[in-house]
This record gives sequence, C-alpha cells and structure tokens, in this order.
Amino acid sequence: MHPDLFATKPAASLPDAIRTGIGGWTYAPWRGVFYPAGLAHKRELEYASRQLGAIEVNGTYYGAQKPATYARWHAETPAGFVFSIKAPRYCTEARRLADTGRTIDAFVSGGLAELGDRLGPILWQFRPQRRFDPDDFSAFLDLLPRTLDGVPLRHVLEVRHPSFQCDRYLALARAHRLPTVFTDSPDYPSFADLTGDFVYARLMRSREAVTTGYPAAELDAWATRARAWAAGTAPADLPYVQAVQAATPASRRDVFVYFISAAKVRNPAAARALRECLDR
Repeated sequence: MHPDLFATKPAASLPDAIRTGIGGWTYAPWRGVFYPAGLAHKRELEYASRQLGAIEVNGTYYGAQKPATYARWHAETPAGFVFSIKAPRYCTEARRLADTGRTIDAFVSGGLAELGDRLGPILWQFRPQRRFDPDDFSAFLDLLPRTLDGVPLRHVLEVRHPSFQCDRYLALARAHRLPTVFTDSPDYPSFADLTGDFVYARLMRSREAVTTGYPAAELDAWATRARAWAAGTAPADLPYVQAVQAATPASRRDVFVYFISAAKVRNPAAARALRECLDR
C-alpha cells in the first residue's frame, strides 16, 4: 500500500477549530469508493482517520467497548484526530434518567481513558419518544461526570422530541454549559440554539445522485455556517427556538460537523468536500 495513502491531511487557520467527519468507519459500500481498492479491512480506521478530522462511534450506543479496544483505536489514529463516542442506550433509554448514575459512571470509567487525547465529545442521544421532563432531565445532567482522570470531559445532548423546543430546556442546558446537537434532518426537530461552549452538527440530507453527497452551493453554505460557529457567532439562516442568541459569549468555539445516515455511501465524500471548502 502506497505510504501517501496514510498521510495525515493538513488543516488551515480558523478551520482548525472545525472538524468534519462521518459515523463509523466499517461500511462495505465505502470499499472502492472511499477506501482504496485492495485496502485491508483491518486498516480502514487507520486510513479514515487520516482523511477526516473526527469519527462518531455508533457501536458504543449498543454496548460499551473493552479498554483494550479503546487503546487500539488510539494506537491506529494520528495525533489531532478525535472520536465522538455515543453513550450506551441503556443510559438514555432508562425509564427514569435520574436513576442512571451507576450506569453512566460504569460507561465513562470503563475504559474511555484509554483513548487519551483522541477522546472527543460524548454524545447522549435520546429517543424521539423521550419527552422533556424538566426535573428528571435536570437530575440526569447533574449525573454527568465533568472530568476523567483529571481531564475535562465534553458532553453533548441530542434531543429528538419537539417538547425540548422550549425556553426551559434551553435554560437548563445552558446552566450546565452543555451543547445541543443541531440535527439537520427531515425526521427530527432541528433547532440551532447555542447552549454550550462548542457546536455539534449532524447533517442527514446527503443524496446518492450527488458525488459529494451535497451540491457545491450547499457545502459552501455549511462552510459559512461552520466558520460563523467557530468565530463565536450564530448563523442567521438556521431555525431557532429563541430569536436572540445570548447564551454563549462571542468567543471562538470548536465545531464538529458529521455527515450521518441518508445516502451513507456519499458521506465520506461530503466530509472531505466540506473540509476542502473550509480550507479554501
């Protein structure tokens, strides 16, 4: 295998704060499309992590991994790359979120430290049926550990029921300084209100008929929005619950933009194309 295939892609100035990525790295239709022909399956993470800034891990949603697995992921990826880890569903699907302290602690302390500096945000995704219960949700947020072995943790919330589109939820998330995922999706509520000190977007509208997943004009628009987020402002052309975005001081933020679901075969190309827009 040619060594250039595993060269880490350089980044530019302001877009250094912006990472573009995909969900997972094991997907058969990517072979020969994203992955070079003949690339051994066991080297797919090694390759993908040198083409993209981040990968969101969905497998942990179905069960936490062993410490040795996290350690291997660290060893196969370059410095500067990060994983977003989706928290297990047995935490977010519990009948009472306030009772999940032990399972949260078991997940976080069960090997994530092996990722070291490759550990990015921990994504807490809630089912579309989960309504906003202010007291229960507040108790859950109080349970989220803020450090691991003395290192700060970053948590992000993906809420999928319209009842979360309210002032009380936004105030609660802001009080904990926890970002809310902007889910650009035809199926789930999409609101871009800023509630934390970084931004996390999951884009779900790629099309298989478009080689780069999204047309060039749409990628340019997302690049503009990502730059605005990174610079500390809120893009004016996205939907908000509250008209005025006054939750977070206008300071530079890290931004994560993932291409998820939809025409999955095109998502790696979309992530790379957005990166190219940002670098220009």
